[in-house]
Amino acid sequence: MSYSYTFNIPDLPDPPKPARYWSHSHDDAQTAVCEICPQHCRIKPGKAGRCRVRVNEIGTLTTPYYGKYTSLAIDPIEKKPLYHFYPASQILSVGTAGCNLTCTFCQNWQISQGAIPAANLSFMGPARLADLAVGRQMPAVAFTYNEPSIWAEYVIDAARECRKRGLRTVAVTNGLIEGKAREDFYAVMDAVNIDLKAFTDEFYRNLCGGSLEAVKETLRYAVNETDVWVEVTNLIIPGRNDSDGEIAGMTDWFAETLGTETPLHFSAFFPTYKLTDAPRTPAETLYRAMEIAQKSGLRYVYAGNIGGTRGHSTFCPACGEEVISRQGYTTRCQVTGEGKCPKCGASIAGRYSR
Repeated sequence: MSYSYTFNIPDLPDPPKPARYWSHSHDDAQTAVCEICPQHCRIKPGKAGRCRVRVNEIGTLTTPYYGKYTSLAIDPIEKKPLYHFYPASQILSVGTAGCNLTCTFCQNWQISQGAIPAANLSFMGPARLADLAVGRQMPAVAFTYNEPSIWAEYVIDAARECRKRGLRTVAVTNGLIEGKAREDFYAVMDAVNIDLKAFTDEFYRNLCGGSLEAVKETLRYAVNETDVWVEVTNLIIPGRNDSDGEIAGMTDWFAETLGTETPLHFSAFFPTYKLTDAPRTPAETLYRAMEIAQKSGLRYVYAGNIGGTRGHSTFCPACGEEVISRQGYTTRCQVTGEGKCPKCGASIAGRYSR
């Protein structure tokens, strides 16, 4: 049985770091234009971008949160959630502060939306993070809890250190990243779980402060132009994005664009942060969404954030054998190291240990 547990390590000082992925404004040399994501923040001296962690210091964009973490824990890989990426393994998970979205329903709002001074956080350099994972016999490191792309300079450096030591790398991300930053970010990832929060521009604009098309473009890029293993999560909120029509439109697009073997996780909403007037998602809503997705042709569809056993296990799409059983975070994987069903030999999409 696998459970998450947290731990602390001693503080270490860190020097200030210049940011990558930015340029000077063409009409004001002291204004920095951030090029991490489609928000394209124009940041005046002494100010931070929308994510609150990229700061203009006298005309130069800096990352005062480089190596500063709010959360450090060991989790089961299924918690990310990643169901087809080395099931039943453990992963060292780390996150910082801030986010480039402003979701009213954020379940980690204390670190993603709140003001946390960088000076109040602990520091850990990229090599030390990788060494920590090796020392604790972790096979992989995840950048998670808040949005890792706004921490891109550190994440990329740390992921490179992890790969030098034979560790796998994972990101849990909202997909709001573009250009050279996106190329560099995905070049050092082995797996990602990308949030597809809804399938309307109105939802993204009004509830998240973001762009659906930008996230769809990252999903296309990750699945079709990289070797990264991709899984997707859709949080279903009653009255906001739970209509059969929206779910069918999303899953039809998903099958056509991302393929029928990309796993999709429907997740239940619980009232939190600024969205407390919506009820928690009934299990029946998730099961209905699963059925819609399966009609679209998706082979691996799951229901998360609810109890019970339905919607958690993986079945062979050829013979129906239960090849990965899950109850809570207890996972039993029967898929062979070559990614085959033990009963009929059909391929089960994913990455599996030999």
